[in-house]
Amino acid sequence: MSETLFEKIINKEIPSDIIYEDDQSIVIKDINPQAPVHLLIIPKKPIPMLSKATESDKELLGHLMLVAGKLSKLLILDDTFNIVINNGENAGQTIFHLHLHLLSGKSFNWLPA
Repeated sequence: MSETLFEKIINKEIPSDIIYEDDQSIVIKDINPQAPVHLLIIPKKPIPMLSKATESDKELLGHLMLVAGKLSKLLILDDTFNIVINNGENAGQTIFHLHLHLLSGKSFNWLPA
């Protein structure tokens, strides 16, 4: 199976605007931002989509959420941001490597209250 775009970014085969990186994840700016701040939090371990994650991915999934919190502090987002995970093609997922969208800087009226 061929590498996803995100695997190529993780492996530094494709340049990207990297905001943060640690041993488990990488964070890049989205190339098609939907908000003034639109980052992608990507695990280095390839998981096709959230519904394919297993019990063994529990710590990694928690780590990704903690990275989101860390970024909100580093970028001084005043604890005002959304996290979106698209799961599957019909939900808008276009790259089948799990990733979190961190969005901030505008209101999203389509979100449930």
